Amino acid sequence: MENNAHSHTIDTATGLEAPAELSTERVKSVFSQIARKYERFNAVSSFGAYRRWLDGMMRQAPIRPEHDVLDIAGGTGDVSRWVARAHHPRHIQCTDLVPEMLEVARMHKARGDFGDTPIDFDVVDAQVIPYADASYDIITMAYGIRNMPDRPRALSEMYRVLKPGGTLVCLEFSTPPNPVWRALYMFYLKHLIPFWGGLITGDKSGFVYLSKSIRAFPDQRGLASLMEGAGFHDITWKNYTGGIAAVHVAHK
Repeated sequence: MENNAHSHTIDTATGLEAPAELSTERVKSVFSQIARKYERFNAVSSFGAYRRWLDGMMRQAPIRPEHDVLDIAGGTGDVSRWVARAHHPRHIQCTDLVPEMLEVARMHKARGDFGDTPIDFDVVDAQVIPYADASYDIITMAYGIRNMPDRPRALSEMYRVLKPGGTLVCLEFSTPPNPVWRALYMFYLKHLIPFWGGLITGDKSGFVYLSKSIRAFPDQRGLASLMEGAGFHDITWKNYTGGIAAVHVAHK
């Protein structure tokens, strides 16, 4: 990771320079508390739109049956479930920083929600991925890179573990290009995301962080530039719900 020598860590709530531990510990604290209610929050707060975003992500993901897929920030296994159902790859490695999130994913496995697709779970910090170079065909990631204090390092790690010709498919909250829609969305983020989060999980403060982190995150072009800096090429993105979310596809 020599190309990371000059990367710096930020506070993911503000985008300003800060020690990595600040964001890492906060993310662990927030998501360990809300893990069991996280899926319900996603469904309610997006008015069900998150399903369309995941469907779109699957349409853009060039996953084949012989592929090994690494799901970064896989949380409760939502993306891995969509991958298993849509593409039936050879194997999925579902990873997350927060063990409590992966416990929910394991419950889904016990219920048979991944079908017959082989899947394993591992607690992984995406800024220090513990897998060999060039070991995965596809990396999927939803709502992950925004919570990482050293994004250049994390993207460089993803680049490293992808095989030559491999693809990163990333779903993330983004910036609506239309100024009116953008203003409405910013109001929703600031006031209603913490409201829904507090109502559903009892932890309003965690969703104040979530709202701030989305507002502080780079727009579509900014994320594409970060990916380019890590070595990716032919980066495209597609907006969903007017640019509230975007799926970036980047190639090694």
